[in-house]
Amino acid sequence: MSNTPSPTGDITLFDCVTQAAEQLSAAGVAFGHGTTNAFDEAAWLVLWCLGLPLNTPVRPDGTELADDPIKNTLVDVIEKAKVATLLKARIDTRKPAAYLTHEAWLQGVAFYVDERAIVPRSLIAEVLVEGSLDYWLSDTTHRVLDLCTGNGSLAIIAAMVYPDVIVQASDISADALEVARINVDRHGLHDRIILRQGDGLPKSGTHYDLILCNPPYVNAQGMAALPPEFLAEPAIALDGNARGGSDGMDFVRQLLVDAPACMTEQAILVIEIGHERVHFEAAFPTLEVMWLATSAGEDQVLLVTREALFNAGLPRYQDSGSSPG
Repeated sequence: MSNTPSPTGDITLFDCVTQAAEQLSAAGVAFGHGTTNAFDEAAWLVLWCLGLPLNTPVRPDGTELADDPIKNTLVDVIEKAKVATLLKARIDTRKPAAYLTHEAWLQGVAFYVDERAIVPRSLIAEVLVEGSLDYWLSDTTHRVLDLCTGNGSLAIIAAMVYPDVIVQASDISADALEVARINVDRHGLHDRIILRQGDGLPKSGTHYDLILCNPPYVNAQGMAALPPEFLAEPAIALDGNARGGSDGMDFVRQLLVDAPACMTEQAILVIEIGHERVHFEAAFPTLEVMWLATSAGEDQVLLVTREALFNAGLPRYQDSGSSPG
């Protein structure tokens, strides 16, 4: 990178990002793994490729000052070639950008990620960082369970937000837990986060003060319509119909039945269900829950108390298989 007058072939950082965004748009790639539009995705890929911090300003500030660093920052021919190679991989493979860079950010925290685990993007991270759960917690909150932990991002953020808790992070996937171990070690939290492979809620007799869960919840119709970027992720982390259902609530049904036995008296359960609120309410019409505000609205993350789970009179979820987790 340089701020010297441009030789033939060099372009500004802004123009480089703009051209990359045009290529992404023309290729029809799908977003949703850390960005929501072509320009932001292009900025992520270009900045990462050039070794620049992801908070580097890219858009000109609208002034005409000759010393504007963004207007005068140049991407040379060699750097352009690196960007072109990365863009080609993003377009040709349709893999989420995070799988190409092996890095994802959630609430300002960096995480390693690869195809063994879902790309971290849970809205539960927002409610943790913004203190939305604090009303229901107290100085007696010591044990947290992060169920379906994936790459461990929610467990790590919970441990950062609540420095006095011990977090158990559980997932059915041994591969995902290998990724979670990388992140737990990277953030120096191996003494406060316990990783466990398991199918559904632990049967250890432990009672938790807070249970977090971003489960597989996509309904059958939604799974059939997923773009390639989402199909690149482990299906077990998305498909909420593993027991043969179609509304995406298979895992959640078992969770709500089993959870009270794993909760302390004042414990709460926080679940992300994405765009499945209609299916959730149809499946659990007697359950009283509280919907939490997030950047995506007030219908994607819910909170339910142990008392509400008891009062709902939920039928035990019976089938011949075991619970996904």
